[in-house]
Amino acid sequence: MALTSKAIKAWRLVHKWTSLICTVFLLMLALTGLPLIFHDEIDAFLGDTIAPATGNQTAAPATLDDIVAAAKAERPNLVVRYLIWDPDEPGIIKVNMAVAIDSPRGQIQMLSVDERSAEVRSTRIGRRGVMAFILQLHTDMFLGLGGSLFLGVMGLLFVTSIISGVVLYGPFMRKLPFGTIRHQRGRRVRWLDLHNLVGIVTVAWCLVVGLTGVINTLDIMVFRLWRADQLAAMTAPYKDKPPLRTIASVEAAVAVARRAVPDMTPSFAAFPGTFFSSNHHFAVFMRGSTPLTAQLLKPVLIDAETLQLTDVREPPWYVSALELSRPLHFGDYGGFPLKIIWLILDLMTIVLLGSGLYLWIGGHRTTRAAPAAGTEPVTKTLGGAASHF
Repeated sequence: MALTSKAIKAWRLVHKWTSLICTVFLLMLALTGLPLIFHDEIDAFLGDTIAPATGNQTAAPATLDDIVAAAKAERPNLVVRYLIWDPDEPGIIKVNMAVAIDSPRGQIQMLSVDERSAEVRSTRIGRRGVMAFILQLHTDMFLGLGGSLFLGVMGLLFVTSIISGVVLYGPFMRKLPFGTIRHQRGRRVRWLDLHNLVGIVTVAWCLVVGLTGVINTLDIMVFRLWRADQLAAMTAPYKDKPPLRTIASVEAAVAVARRAVPDMTPSFAAFPGTFFSSNHHFAVFMRGSTPLTAQLLKPVLIDAETLQLTDVREPPWYVSALELSRPLHFGDYGGFPLKIIWLILDLMTIVLLGSGLYLWIGGHRTTRAAPAAGTEPVTKTLGGAASHF
């Protein structure tokens, strides 16, 4: 059904203002997203990844308790909160430590410990380096949860501008062949046609990246919901139990998790009292072995005193949606070739955003100057579509 002139005008207003409000922030996200697509390769080039020590590979590997002891010896005034198996650094276990078990994540210290020798290979406070700076700018602009949620709103405006642009694309291109660039009509018309072409070619990718970006901004809220929902149900029998005086072996707890889910491997182990566990449990989050299942973490709760398996469940849909959106947002599913595709599409999106901003600025100036010159504004002669698809 063809749109009426009134409907087209309404969609133009939606596209214009959603685009204008979010464009500057989307340009920042697109520019910072370029290096983040290749974060693994850049980290390796800058030496921010740690290789396991070379030595006697026939000796028995260290236990997780040995690794915890080595971390505590290195930082005796801190407590261990998480053990993390990073697939990008095989042979290394990262030990998340802080002054208190419930310290905020901005106050952590991360130790990298060799999995076989229990040798501490690196110590650092929080994240560091160029890529850590770019990642935080991309995720929350150094404003914490408020900045993350703000960028989520910008993402929703971006998705709305895409949808409205698609609606307007049909009426605008009704009399023009697909991909037409009208070189004879002047620079602004050429940029308008380029804006339309890039927009319609990248529409699916922009929607995917925009929506997954919005989901990623909700990570803290999603896991808070998971704690109040699934984790509360799994630990309900322990609600009135007294606090633990001592905890059992983390090596033994992870062994219980491995037996409970034998087709999966540990992603990280949360100690009792941390955000991802309860006051009475180790929580071992297991991952699969394929590119897809490696993103879907399954929590296994083990009684931290008796080492009895308490519960193991599939994560709820909203946690799975978050976990799947992260690698999809950065193109991490298909190896290096997919990253190249993501790079090309990201560059095209920068052209899309930049051309839209250029068209609006040019159209705004033309609109102000046209009455004095006695001519009709370009934005009107183009059917008001200078800032649209």
